[in-house]
Amino acid sequence: MDRPTELVPQRYVAIGGRGPEDVVADAHGRVLTGVEDGRILRLDGLADSAEARSEARGEVLADTGGRPLGLELLPDDALLVCDAERGLLRVDLADGGVDVLADSVAGERLRFCSNVVALADGSVCFTVSSRRHPLDHWIGDLVEHTATGRLLRLAPGSDTPEVLLEGLQFANGLAPSADGSFLVVAETGECRLTRYWLTGPHAGQSEPFAENLPGMPDNLWRGAPDGPIWVALAGPRVPPLDLLHRAAPAVRRTAARVAVRAPFRPTGTIGVLAVDDTGRVVHHLARRRSGFRMVTGVCETGGRLVLGSLWERGVAVCEAPVPT
Repeated sequence: MDRPTELVPQRYVAIGGRGPEDVVADAHGRVLTGVEDGRILRLDGLADSAEARSEARGEVLADTGGRPLGLELLPDDALLVCDAERGLLRVDLADGGVDVLADSVAGERLRFCSNVVALADGSVCFTVSSRRHPLDHWIGDLVEHTATGRLLRLAPGSDTPEVLLEGLQFANGLAPSADGSFLVVAETGECRLTRYWLTGPHAGQSEPFAENLPGMPDNLWRGAPDGPIWVALAGPRVPPLDLLHRAAPAVRRTAARVAVRAPFRPTGTIGVLAVDDTGRVVHHLARRRSGFRMVTGVCETGGRLVLGSLWERGVAVCEAPVPT
């Protein structure tokens, strides 16, 4: 992979809440995100270069009563939300109403929904990062390398998801191809993107899409069918962790128990990628010793990249690269 371009945040914008884990832009250039206390926020003016505000103009749209993670805007003024505590939700952005679409699969509670996309046929696909570790022990799954992540589908009118793909290493971000023929799934624990075919001769099959990424992929975002898929890199590759993943399961379980009890502080290295529908990296932006840490979400609006973070109390705004 070519040397990355410097990722330079233009400003940090406080949002009045901790952990804007995912960020998505609407048709008006506003950015929606969910924070630790359950609120769904809509932020305005982030792409305005003339306004160097330290706080966002924002409004509270809803409260999920849980911990919102991945988001997907719907055309009918609604929002799909993967809530780590409550499951797959639908939020009415007009009145703040919250409906639970699915909270279990085959009798098993959905404990760690991560990211979601709506398909043209009315179905919804979403990921579950781990069946063993909850959100507050996420680092335990990355260390143990459980391969209990899943890709699920909820058919129109159903409240019972079906399993499309399992055995994923911390399934995370999700994005469709431009033609809707496949989905791209981020496997954070394997530093790779995986393709799952929805249509065609390989429908129902999966294969590597982009491997050996320079960091751990988190949320994915595609603003337009003819645009790239943006990939948030939550942290750089960790060679000792790659080595640990080759150890026996008992060793990894012991290491995971230690990891969830140890103090955690994200590295100062941040990064994002943009990939096309062949899996080719068209942009790689990175920065070492950044004051903004742990990029878990990225979207583009008004010529700016907006970065979200599970760790921070705000978002970062950066100049977007020139399209290639």
